[in-house]
Amino acid sequence: MIPSPEDQTKLEHFVHRALRELPDYPAPTSLEQRVQAALARSAAQPWWRRGFAHWPLAARAAFIPLAGGLVALVVHLTGWMTAGLNIEARETLAQPISWLESVLTVASAIGNFFEIILRSIPPLWLYGGLAFCAAMYAALFGLGAAAYRTYQAQR
Repeated sequence: MIPSPEDQTKLEHFVHRALRELPDYPAPTSLEQRVQAALARSAAQPWWRRGFAHWPLAARAAFIPLAGGLVALVVHLTGWMTAGLNIEARETLAQPISWLESVLTVASAIGNFFEIILRSIPPLWLYGGLAFCAAMYAALFGLGAAAYRTYQAQR
């Protein structure tokens, strides 16, 4: 039996009214105490243990150039440390990366192959294929919606 829209509306109003008349369920006192304790612990933390937005303005203003300077120092020290290496040591360090160059060369060749294939297909065929895929997607979506509606009507 399928209920009528009026019956569904009456049921919705009845359930809504019944739920509104229920009293509020208070939170357990232990939960309230735990939340208050967590808030107090958070407020008691020093400024440097809090998030960056809670730092004093002077500390935030000093941190940004300091962090940038440290990054520049690390980059400079890395270049200085590797400048003293001889040619053999550099080649030894570069060997583990040589396989990556081979993989990138193969991937580039495969990409070039597919680019050549794609350029040899007429644009009209590409647009036609794209339109066909869009039509099939719309048909699938429509059939799915029709099947769902039929399924829901049988309930």
